[in-house]
Amino acid sequence: MQTRGPSAEALTALRDRLDAGLADVGSRKAAQVGDELFSLAVLVRSTPSLRRVLTDVSVEGSAKAALARDLFGGKVDELTLEVVADAVSRRWTATRDLADTVERLAEVAVVRSAGDHVDRVVDELFAVSQTIDGSPDLRAALADPARSAEDRSGLVDGLFGDRVLAATGTLVKQSLSAGYRSVGVALEEYQKVAAGIRDENVARVRVAQDLTDDDRARLEQALRRQYGRAVHLNVVVEPSLMGGMRVEIGDDVIDGTVVARLDEARRKLAG
Repeated sequence: MQTRGPSAEALTALRDRLDAGLADVGSRKAAQVGDELFSLAVLVRSTPSLRRVLTDVSVEGSAKAALARDLFGGKVDELTLEVVADAVSRRWTATRDLADTVERLAEVAVVRSAGDHVDRVVDELFAVSQTIDGSPDLRAALADPARSAEDRSGLVDGLFGDRVLAATGTLVKQSLSAGYRSVGVALEEYQKVAAGIRDENVARVRVAQDLTDDDRARLEQALRRQYGRAVHLNVVVEPSLMGGMRVEIGDDVIDGTVVARLDEARRKLAG
């Protein structure tokens, strides 16, 4: 989710408020807040009349906050209510940014419900993403609009439910209806959110054969020096690369594979 202007400022302030509220609560409450924020994001996104009222710049922020409390008070946790009331009182660059931001806050709450196992959430989300990418039939089934949300959610539970943390399972099921263009994009964004909570970047490393522990440690150290923060490695083994590695961090790509060097040599010869 890319935000700018007032929406970016609102996301930062709301994230700080949510983090403070979750600091001293257990995993169960964090999970509850995450679920409730996801539901409210869906409600705002799918109800144009409500979205217009809650983002109307001609209405005082305090009045919109009071409306949110009237609508949702007693139906959600107090922390959820306060975060949403704060959100609707703010200005937004675009009306859609309200729902997108509430959804991002939900992602943060669900990841925080994993407690000390955030790194495991990142790894599990990556593994699920690889499983889906490697199965065209599964990818098609999860994207099939003819299947009900309950059916697709049940499919996720059947495949991954007892193999991943509850936080991971919640995020995987949420990816089926999230405000991203595909399940794969949603899962990638969730990995970044989870790694960000650990103050880490996420790097996708493509190699011809798996890295040894020493190779992994050296690469992590090199990337930490380059980016000024820890880097969580997601390693993809692709024998067709022949050798070397390709590292992708955000929009940065470091391609040192044998295939890339051969392609470059061919271009030079052709030129």
